[in-house]
Amino acid sequence: MQSITFRAMGCQMHAFLDSETDDAAVLIQSVPRWFAEWERILSRFRTDSELSALNRQAGEGWVRVSPTLWEVVNDALVAARMSDGLVTPAVLPVMEMVGYDRVFAQVKNGGAGAAPVAAPLPGDWRAIRLDPGRRAVMLPPGMRLDLGGIAKGWAAERAARRLARYGPALVDAGGDIAVRGARVGGEPWVVGVDDPLRPGEHLAILLLTGGGVATSGRDVRRWRQGNVERHHIIDPRTGAPAQTDILAATVVAPSLHEAEVAAKVVMILGRRAGMLWLNARPSLAGLLVTATKDTLHTSTLDQYRWRARVLEVSHE
Repeated sequence: MQSITFRAMGCQMHAFLDSETDDAAVLIQSVPRWFAEWERILSRFRTDSELSALNRQAGEGWVRVSPTLWEVVNDALVAARMSDGLVTPAVLPVMEMVGYDRVFAQVKNGGAGAAPVAAPLPGDWRAIRLDPGRRAVMLPPGMRLDLGGIAKGWAAERAARRLARYGPALVDAGGDIAVRGARVGGEPWVVGVDDPLRPGEHLAILLLTGGGVATSGRDVRRWRQGNVERHHIIDPRTGAPAQTDILAATVVAPSLHEAEVAAKVVMILGRRAGMLWLNARPSLAGLLVTATKDTLHTSTLDQYRWRARVLEVSHE
């Protein structure tokens, strides 16, 4: 087994390649370089990134972009269609308004100013125009993109795909996990779902041979802005962090992209509507932890032969 751990995109990253060949040992060392290059293109926190350059040219016409940015913008628009606009890349102005205007460690340690009122998103994602022939993007005036979890999931899937040429692979990008193939001998990969109520413990163990698993939550990336507690999951219907009764949502899907989008949708919709949304999509499996310390899961999660510790329900 080859493995490597590093930091990128504001997260701890892990990559595993189930092969003992010399080529595999060399390849695994390339993974941090891949992520560094993708971050250089896709980060909203870098003024020199290609994404930042695209955002600065909103309203100025067509902008030709690199194959990487083209793919991720397309994935972001697929996510918007899949979620009926609940997951949209057009949230950057609101992210900045609520205080998430720098890398998270600085937001958490430095705080933010007085809390402004919620505001509608400056532009509809459906106004983003694409020209496949020229590989060009046009943003309407005032719109700026935050590719966020979509970019991280894309990078994890792309890295897992490259590694899988040499053997079964798993890439964990800060809890967003892409799996390519069962381990040598046919054994599944063992993936632990962190318990948001008991840090350091697992809520469930999943056994995966492919696809992706993603967790979205408001238990980690949160901060105070004035007297208001904020988190990074924006509800585009209100232009503010989602008012949700879910603490964390984990989704297993045929791809990490689908899992990441679905987990965020469920967080925004809340417990009742989120479970209905998941149950209407049999290709997805979900495990939710609510603000009242309940755990809920879809029946489709059983296929992953999971085990979970039932949390005590507190009414304090």
